[in-house]
Amino acid sequence: MSQKGDIGVIGLAVMGQNLILNMNDHGFKVVAYNRTTSKVDEFLQGAAKGTNIIGAYSLEDLAAKLEKPRKVMLMVRAGEVVDQFIDALLPHLEEGDIIIDGGNSNYPDTNRRVEALREKGIRFLGTGVSGGEEGARHGPSIMPGGNEEAWQFVKPILQGIAAKTEQGEPCCDWVGKDGAGHFVKMVHNGIEYGDMQLICEAYQFLKEGVGLSDDELEATFNEWRKTELDSYLIDITADILGYKDTDGTRLVDKILDTAGQKGTGKWTGINALDFGIPLTLITESVFARCVSSFKDQRVAASKLFSKTIGKVEGDKKVWIEAVRKALLASKIISYAQGFMLIREASENFNWNINYGNTALLWREGCIIRSRFLGNIRDAYETNPDLIFLGSDAYFKGILENAMGDWRKVVAKSIEVGIPMPCMASAITFLDGYTSARLPANLLQAQRDYFGAHTYERTDKPRGEFFHTNWTGRGGNTASTTYDV
Repeated sequence: MSQKGDIGVIGLAVMGQNLILNMNDHGFKVVAYNRTTSKVDEFLQGAAKGTNIIGAYSLEDLAAKLEKPRKVMLMVRAGEVVDQFIDALLPHLEEGDIIIDGGNSNYPDTNRRVEALREKGIRFLGTGVSGGEEGARHGPSIMPGGNEEAWQFVKPILQGIAAKTEQGEPCCDWVGKDGAGHFVKMVHNGIEYGDMQLICEAYQFLKEGVGLSDDELEATFNEWRKTELDSYLIDITADILGYKDTDGTRLVDKILDTAGQKGTGKWTGINALDFGIPLTLITESVFARCVSSFKDQRVAASKLFSKTIGKVEGDKKVWIEAVRKALLASKIISYAQGFMLIREASENFNWNINYGNTALLWREGCIIRSRFLGNIRDAYETNPDLIFLGSDAYFKGILENAMGDWRKVVAKSIEVGIPMPCMASAITFLDGYTSARLPANLLQAQRDYFGAHTYERTDKPRGEFFHTNWTGRGGNTASTTYDV
C-alpha cells in the first residue's frame, strides 16, 4: 500500500490547487478532494500530473488515505459551506484529528467552530491565507489561530509553504486562540481596502488634477517603487498603468469604474464600530466602493450638478512629491488604526497577539506586503505596549515631515472637486487624535440637555457624572451613561 498523505485539502478552485502544488513542492504528500469528483481527475491529469499528489473520491476515501492525526484543510467558500463540510467530515474522523479552515471566514464563526469541535475531540484551526493565487502557489502569508494543541502538528507544513523574509523567516506563526487568526486576516483585508483606495485617490489627483499623461503616471509609480512606498500594491499599480490594450491604448482607462467587494472590509468596519475603535480610513474605503457602484446615479448627478474638476496649477514634480508624501502618511494611519483594532480585540478576547510578529506575517506573500512592515515590527519589538503606531519615533518623523504636503494635497482636492475620502479622513483622524481638547464638551452638553445623559467636569475628578436641568423644566433625574 502506498504511503499515506501528510495532509488533505478539500476544494480544487485556484487557491486550493495552488496550495496543494506548493505543499507538494516542499515535500509534503497531499490528498486532494473536491465535491465534484471529476475535478479531482482533471487536476491529477493536468496541473498535478507527475507529482506525488493523491486523489480522493469521497470524504471516507480522503480520511482513509491520511496519516493520523489526520489533517484536513478546507479551501471552500466561507459561511454555511464550511459547516456543511465539517458535519460531513466528522463521521470519518477520530479524536485528535485536525480540521483547518483556510478561507475568509468571519471570526465569530471560527470561535464557534473551535469550541463545538473541541467538545467532539476534534482540533480546529481558523487560518487566514493571503497572497492570491500567486501567493498560494509560491508562498502566501498564513495567519493560524484556533486550537493551539493542533499548531505543533501543522506548523512544519504551513511554515514550510509560507513566504519567507529576506532573512529566511516564515511569514506564518501562531496568532492566538479561537478566531484570532481569522480576525487578523480580516484586518489585513481591511488595510488592503484602505491601501487600494489611497492609491486610487493619488492616481485620480495626478491624472485629472495635475494632468499627468499615461506615460508620466506609469513612470511616477515606478519611481515610487524605489521609496518607502515600495509595496506589492504599488508594484502592480505601475504594471497596470503601463499595460496596453490591443489597440495600443491603456487598458485601465477602458475598465468600468465600479468596484466590487467580498465583505471582509465591511466586517472590519463593523467590528471597529462594535469595539469603539475609530477605523475611519478603512471604513471610508468601503464606502468609496459603495459610491462607485452607483454608476448610473453618479452619471445622472454629474449632469445635474454640472460636475467639473478644476486644474491643479503648479510644478508637476512638486505636486508628485507632495502626493507621494500624503499617500505614505495616510498609509501609516491606515496601519495604525488596523493595529489599534487588533489590540482591542486581543485584549477583549485574551488572545495575547504579538503585534510585531503580526507585522512579520505580512512582510512577504500577502497583498499588503510593503517595505515599512519591517519598521512596524521594529516599533512593536522596541515597545510591545505601543498603542498608536504614529507615536513610534520612525513613523512620527514621517508623519511630521509629510504634514504640510499632506494638508496641501487634501485641501487642493476639495478646492478642485476631486473626491479624496481616505486621505482626508486620515489627516482628520490624526488632527483629532493629537488634540488635547475637542468640542465633545458641547456634544455632551447637548446629550445632557435633550436626554439627561450626564457629563463629567474639568474641575472634578474623572468618573464623577453631573446632570443639569438646562431649561428648569427637565427635572434632576439622569439617564444611564454609555461609553464606547
